[in-house]
Amino acid sequence: MTVLPANARIAVIGAGLMGHGIAQVFALAGHEVRIHDSVKAARDGAKSRILANLQDLGDDPSAIERVHPAADIAGAVRDAHFVVEAVLEDLPLKQRIFAEIEQHAPADAIFASNTSVIPITSIMAALRDRTRALGTHWWNPPYLVPLVEVIGTQWTSQVAIDDTMAFHKAAGKMPVHVKKDVAGFVGNRLQHALWREAIALVEHDICDAETVDTVIKASFGRRLAVLGPLENADLVGTDLTLAIHRTVLPAIDSRPAASPYLENIVAEGKLGFKTGRGFRNWTAEDQTALRAKVTQHLKKLRS
Repeated sequence: MTVLPANARIAVIGAGLMGHGIAQVFALAGHEVRIHDSVKAARDGAKSRILANLQDLGDDPSAIERVHPAADIAGAVRDAHFVVEAVLEDLPLKQRIFAEIEQHAPADAIFASNTSVIPITSIMAALRDRTRALGTHWWNPPYLVPLVEVIGTQWTSQVAIDDTMAFHKAAGKMPVHVKKDVAGFVGNRLQHALWREAIALVEHDICDAETVDTVIKASFGRRLAVLGPLENADLVGTDLTLAIHRTVLPAIDSRPAASPYLENIVAEGKLGFKTGRGFRNWTAEDQTALRAKVTQHLKKLRS
């Protein structure tokens, strides 16, 4: 396996929310990017969405000249140094895509999946050469959130991991190495542990959904960007942390399954922004305002 060159050729499979953003980051870093999506409208619209993002962020709009839509997977990957898949969270679909990628990509290309929760081992198990396959979990939106989780399997070579880490760092990202391939990796395991308890608080009528969100945003959430949980534990003392855990952990929800409350609201068609109702009710104006608030916050952090 060769070391990724400074001006690599990248293939992005999937031009949706994550795929076009990943392509944008790599193109802005100076790489040639081919992007494919099985949905023609998504494929054809990728460049216009990327250009709009570049202009909105004040980034070099000429980066769009390095983005090239590809009509099929074979054309996207045929001379790629690095291939990243960013399609739906559908294991059989991802497996079929990587089988096709392996059929057409160069023998020394690195393969990466952007899955947010599916173990990489499951996705890559049928490949002939599994030493070059790993996960690169980006966060939404890819051009504003710096983290990329790099996940190896028991088959992934150290060269592939090291090269991928260095490559993403050079592109302006903040890569971290996830040493064991577990469902959800690091970020989503932490995030959804919090969500599980948030839902349980509402389910058991301890407070309403708005209160949950307010408590998080107006308290420890304000510190999280600069003070991680284990830094905080050291700051207050591991002895105090232990004392708190002995009292509170037995009371925290620990069911190894989705909350019945969540199951019920989904069954009732309360799908959040998609239907205007979820844990809370959302008008079109509310949705637009919240999306804009999040984007502006992330843009300020970027600058």
